Amino acid sequence: MYAILDIETTGGKFNEEGVTEIAIYKFDGHTIVDQFISLVNPEKEIQAFVVKLTGINNKMLVNAPKFYEVAKRIIEITEGCILVAHNTSFDYRILKTEYERLGFDFKRNTLCTVELSQQLILDQPSYSLGKLTRSLGIPMTERHRASGDALATVQLFKLLLEKDTEKTIIQESIKYFDRRLEKERLQTLIDTIPNVVGVFYIHDSKGKVIYIGKGKNIKAEINKLFLKITRRAVKIQERATSVSFDKTGNELFTRLKYYIELEKLAPKFNFKKKFKMTLNNFNNDNFVIIDKGREVEENAIILIENNIVYGYGYTNLAIQENDLSILESVLTKIENKEISKTIIKNYLNKNSVQKIVRF
Repeated sequence: MYAILDIETTGGKFNEEGVTEIAIYKFDGHTIVDQFISLVNPEKEIQAFVVKLTGINNKMLVNAPKFYEVAKRIIEITEGCILVAHNTSFDYRILKTEYERLGFDFKRNTLCTVELSQQLILDQPSYSLGKLTRSLGIPMTERHRASGDALATVQLFKLLLEKDTEKTIIQESIKYFDRRLEKERLQTLIDTIPNVVGVFYIHDSKGKVIYIGKGKNIKAEINKLFLKITRRAVKIQERATSVSFDKTGNELFTRLKYYIELEKLAPKFNFKKKFKMTLNNFNNDNFVIIDKGREVEENAIILIENNIVYGYGYTNLAIQENDLSILESVLTKIENKEISKTIIKNYLNKNSVQKIVRF
């Protein structure tokens, strides 16, 4: 639910403005379901240029309700709604300031139709409400009056909802006053991930991988990432639309797959890993590393031929492991063999695996 609004003010010094008129249309994404429109007595003089712009003068407001008299109604109509305005930062600031004067902390999640228009309606000469609506053929009456501007913003927002075909841009543009809904969104992503050893991938709205992570418990690792408040972590959280994962079954495969994918995909928010490549060969030219697989009775296999890493994969039949031609067809070939060799050698120097079979 949205509360689409426009506010006219007295003008004046920053945070000293007073509200002269307010219009709010409660919008369910399809139709207006409630509305509130009122002149407001600001109890201060209106700047001359504002009178000329809006046509509202102090004489018109003598008998209008003061802000504290409409404050309850504004809270009621915006409760549970996302505030939407053309340049929301202005209207939201004015409301918060008025409520602060009353000793009340007014908090709402917000959306800005200027920012959304710049993303969804490209190459416009101007994104001011008047010029933008004119270029889009959206009718506008009573320009610079709260009701007229708010109604035009309703029509503009309808168009923006239609243009957001992937239903992601508007969702990702919401500014959360307490990030409560954003946390709920991230929790939904976390809930899709099991408690397994493996590698996970954070995708943006276009499906592109923007971050790769790994761990003995990838669910816990994703949860830690989504709780961090570093600048990089917050950017990942804001852009995260989906999460996918690969179970690996063991630590060696986790490292191998993680660094291979980092090299291949180059995700935007991962730090680049600088490898000190090993110059040494393995102790044997031809052998198979066998370690714990992803499931019971499954083995994780790495094949080394002529002291070069051929590939890796999973088997659950002895014949696959004992027949080299079958094994080669089952395994996924590794392209960056030097990185893979370094990862495997470093791991074997400090850790054990289930079995190594030389041939």
